[in-house]
Amino acid sequence: MELKGRAAVVTGGTRGVGAGIARAFVSAGAHVMVCARRPPEVPLEGTEFVSLDVRDPGAVRDFFTALPRLDVLVNNAGGGPFRPLAAADAERHARVVELNLLAPLTASLAAYEHLKRSRGSVVMIGSVSGSRPSPGSAAYGAAKAGLENLARSMAVEWAPDVRVNTLVVGMVRTELAHLHYGDEDGVDAVSRTVPLGRLAEPAEIGAAAVFLASDAAAYITGASLLVHGGGERPAFLDAATANKET
Repeated sequence: MELKGRAAVVTGGTRGVGAGIARAFVSAGAHVMVCARRPPEVPLEGTEFVSLDVRDPGAVRDFFTALPRLDVLVNNAGGGPFRPLAAADAERHARVVELNLLAPLTASLAAYEHLKRSRGSVVMIGSVSGSRPSPGSAAYGAAKAGLENLARSMAVEWAPDVRVNTLVVGMVRTELAHLHYGDEDGVDAVSRTVPLGRLAEPAEIGAAAVFLASDAAAYITGASLLVHGGGERPAFLDAATANKET
């Protein structure tokens, strides 16, 4: 799964999952450019940083037009705060959709001509929130559901020149994990809900992204690869077991 000599762009690639992906691409031999609004707090060895707000269509188009070459685009930039639907107006929720769905569409369209010439690929970073109820992050979940569908349609329209796939990511242990899962006890408790018994590491998401971008996945397009440690145990199983124990 080598990417030697290939040029890759990772949006939101300065920390967390994005940094894990960027490091994995560097290890695979790619020239990696990471984009974000702010530079990484800790420099990512082997990468080039460009300040870019992926929600600015004009800036995104200018950025990709200026590139000499592009083989892989990883649409990783995204996220959203915990916010019940009724706690904010529609405009605020729309910003989450803009970042997680419209920005990847904008970047992919801006990168298309480069990717067509290189017969490259797009890797969307999706989420398990796109296929399950997401209370507190409904706009995020809806955007990720749309992203996965967009990738499938894009894969059909752009074949055979450009492959497009989605990594459907579960819970990941990043430097910001405490904001979502609490302290170490909270992380441990959440980890026990995952069949594999732990959260993913950013490097593991990176390895999966390298696979989808590599020649090892040359016949894979329009696919969704689940990287979620087995997902979640159905709640009714634990409830049934608890009833038996009592």
